[in-house]
Amino acid sequence: MPAIRTKCVTETIDREHDGLRILVTRYTPRGVRGTRYHAWMPNLAPSEPLLKAIHAEKIDWKEFTRRYKEELFEPAPMDSKNPRIKNYGQKFTLRLIKELARRQPVTLMCTCDADAECCHRFILKDLLESSKV
Repeated sequence: MPAIRTKCVTETIDREHDGLRILVTRYTPRGVRGTRYHAWMPNLAPSEPLLKAIHAEKIDWKEFTRRYKEELFEPAPMDSKNPRIKNYGQKFTLRLIKELARRQPVTLMCTCDADAECCHRFILKDLLESSKV
């Protein structure tokens, strides 16, 4: 069965195992060509204030994880032109990725080092592999 993988966007592309390569960063990284990923989903990245807080060591990894998960499922403003469509944050995007991963490999990518222990891509992978999405 296909799986969800994680890696740094600058790591070697593995055409056999990477499958759909999704960049989950707030910004596109400088010097990284768009050919290194199939889709860029900044909506799945932590918010700018949350990134600043963890990088400035104002919060620890546990707090970052909690707040990042909250952000993913936080309802967004309603579309005034389509009031019947409720916005449940990224729940439906996550469900789509989870379904795609059942059919083909999916690789979530960030700019954090390949050997980084604390990166939001691991939180995302855990969420997608759990029954919470």
